[in-house]
Amino acid sequence: MCIILCLMVSPELLLGLFKSKVCEALVTRSQSSREVFENVQFQYFFSDTCACKWVLQHQHKFKQVVRSCSLRVKQKLGYDQEEKTNEQNEYDSEYTFRYADLTTKLCDPSQLRAKPDVSELKFGQIFTDHMLKVFYHKQLRGWQKPSIIPFENISLHPAAKVLHYSIELFEGMKAYRGVDGRIRLFRPDLNMQRMNVSALSVGLPTFDTHELTKCISRLIQIDQEWVPHSESSSLYIRPCIIGIDGTLGVVQSDSALLYTILCPVGGYFSSSSTSDVGVSLLADPAYIRAWPGGLGDRKTGSNYGPTIRVQKTAALKGLHQVLWLYGPDNQVTEMGTMNCFMFYVEENGQKVLVTPPLNGLILPGVTRHSVIELCEKWNEFRVEQRTITMDEIIKLSQSGRLLEIFGSGTAASISPVSMIEFLGQNIHIPTVEHAQPLYKRIRDRLAAIQYGHCEHPWAVPIE
Repeated sequence: MCIILCLMVSPELLLGLFKSKVCEALVTRSQSSREVFENVQFQYFFSDTCACKWVLQHQHKFKQVVRSCSLRVKQKLGYDQEEKTNEQNEYDSEYTFRYADLTTKLCDPSQLRAKPDVSELKFGQIFTDHMLKVFYHKQLRGWQKPSIIPFENISLHPAAKVLHYSIELFEGMKAYRGVDGRIRLFRPDLNMQRMNVSALSVGLPTFDTHELTKCISRLIQIDQEWVPHSESSSLYIRPCIIGIDGTLGVVQSDSALLYTILCPVGGYFSSSSTSDVGVSLLADPAYIRAWPGGLGDRKTGSNYGPTIRVQKTAALKGLHQVLWLYGPDNQVTEMGTMNCFMFYVEENGQKVLVTPPLNGLILPGVTRHSVIELCEKWNEFRVEQRTITMDEIIKLSQSGRLLEIFGSGTAASISPVSMIEFLGQNIHIPTVEHAQPLYKRIRDRLAAIQYGHCEHPWAVPIE
């Protein structure tokens, strides 16, 4: 059976049409819901790319429609209650795990470790007492029950696909202890949606984003004493999915492990002075991070491993990070592991904040998205998503119209730039020299939301 949907409509209409087609197939062919979904083929012809991304981010909803339609059809055809129960169990186990099935095994009190002093925190070096694990095995009908267990090493088969073909993905998000003592997540829905998109890109199983968010929230509740009592620190959350199938061959992994670990963190950069003097960047056209048609906009390890050598080159020059370029016109893409913003003044006096577009070369950052929304709401200057080139940066700098360049990301928040080394010349960036810089205003506003100084829907309390 092949269901082909050729639509020139908004994505919200897709689920309805899909539902009717699936029900028709179930009735006329008497196929199981599993057979239907495994043989469904889609062709999307949308009027904009946002609709395509919507489909990817909500794939689990299509699977849920298959389950729901199958149940309704079986009821109409007179199937007994036992088969309907089996059908529901199939949905629960295969297409998502559930928070309701979460099991917990806590550390023995004697195993609990001492909490570090906030002033000694570095990024990603100390981990909390517990972790979340969820296995996926195709032969066992998919997702298994989630569990929270004491923090432990992971045992892998030597042929595990993650070790040979980098079949894996990860996310990065944070929990903040507010001034009122409550712990909040910052826009976790966006991280979870992006995680599913990454999973589809490398052939790993997707899940219901709300179920994982609830499981992670429970993990944070258990290890809540690890959330720093400081507005200069936070709890970094690292969810991952890795392919653990113990077979060689560049094919999809039939087994996977989703796990989440937590670590209290301070500043991302080793020097505490970068927030005051700004970071320095190496921009070298010889090094390319991403290219059209690749996975530059996915959070997979294969995007990060090859950058380490270049980062070392920058460090040997006394620079903090790398400004990644692409193409013969030296387009700016990302800044280290961050999205990049430039604030400047046009010849007519109009101020503009610009950031590279989501063209497949950069990660759709949660902080990036938030910065754009904040600045558009302020409506004090124009906000653009377009290509930035090194020639433009140089000309703006020489004319005195370049105000600021800064990076945005979960790990480093908002990081100002003070200098770019490009083809033997040092380009001065006056980001931190203004009395009231934009980057600081943005950073302070985000921090106010994250640490509970103001109520905002982006900050999700963990109750």
